[in-house]
Amino acid sequence: MSLLDHFANELDELKQQGNFRQFTQNVQQGRFITIQNKTMLNLASNDYLGLAADLNLRQEFLDSLPLERSYFSSSSARLLTGNFDEYEQLENSLSNAFGGRSALLFNSGYHMNIGILPAVADSKTLILADKLVHASMIDGIRLSGAQYVRYRHNDLQHLEQLLQKYHDDDKIERIIVVTESIFSMDGDETDLAALVQLKKRFAKTMLYVDEAHSIGVRGQQGLGCAEQYNVIQEIDFLVGTLGKALAAVCGYIICDPIIKDYLINKMRPLIFSTAQPPIVMAWANFVFQKVLIAQSQREHLKSISQYLQQAVVQKGYVSPSTSHIIPVIVGESQAAIDKAKYVQESGFYAMPVRPPTVPKNSSRLRISLTSMVQQHELEELVSFL
Repeated sequence: MSLLDHFANELDELKQQGNFRQFTQNVQQGRFITIQNKTMLNLASNDYLGLAADLNLRQEFLDSLPLERSYFSSSSARLLTGNFDEYEQLENSLSNAFGGRSALLFNSGYHMNIGILPAVADSKTLILADKLVHASMIDGIRLSGAQYVRYRHNDLQHLEQLLQKYHDDDKIERIIVVTESIFSMDGDETDLAALVQLKKRFAKTMLYVDEAHSIGVRGQQGLGCAEQYNVIQEIDFLVGTLGKALAAVCGYIICDPIIKDYLINKMRPLIFSTAQPPIVMAWANFVFQKVLIAQSQREHLKSISQYLQQAVVQKGYVSPSTSHIIPVIVGESQAAIDKAKYVQESGFYAMPVRPPTVPKNSSRLRISLTSMVQQHELEELVSFL
């Protein structure tokens, strides 16, 4: 018996369940993607404002960058020799945009979420997390070793009951509520204003909100739902990623200076990782300035999102979305695969999402809109759903 048999058998099971995953070679150009010589409208991208696809933007950046600042490796962790000017400049840009609060960068959104909670949580910490938070946050919660309870998805009444239950426990010094502003699979939102009001009633409570899918997209300057609902100053751990609408790479936190210093001293994925290349930080800072004034892209994205949300529901599908992420929930894994194959054959690249990414019997077609997409293209898509 080979030691590989166990793994091969598990892979066979995944294939039989319709849950086997593999990489797909592709070529992207603007809002289109070509796979196996078939060109389709790309409805699976996180390039929400079309900035990553903008060739003119890339050329403008490269033309502005002196060769001596074109570092393609930092060759070190930031605490050693990796703290290049480009890091400080991007953090200053974020800090200025977010009302003077401190900003700190991480190698990715995943590094961020598996690092912050283990750094700040201890045996006297209770974590209350929304049932549908991203896998990276679940991993961070588990790595923290803190006790945790999951509250029903977007059910702030349930959260309030848990806060009332645990708040007066003398063994608990702090309660961290962990959620997302826009959820990555359902495309629905947390009521951040109500969440902040809840926090104010319970003195031990801190808020951890992941804006991965709303940074760039929401708010007058694209600073996320926290800007949209005017609660930037009220969220203790305001986190997000530069790898989606901001067309770069990195996680970030907006926080109090004490939290920033604490993470620099305690957060293992930050301390023990080689820093991202300075050229990536320079690009991210360049793009961030464009995002702050990209209101026309945000308005267009809002308009086409509202159209598709309504059209999907009118076709009889369950779709809880209030954002640019629009699930078409069909139920079984194979049904989602079949639906995805059909729309792809019709010229639209949307991906099936299956367990364990989403709960059983909620497999879906996940449509992720960008500002490059036009409404007439979505009208055609709806005819194939």
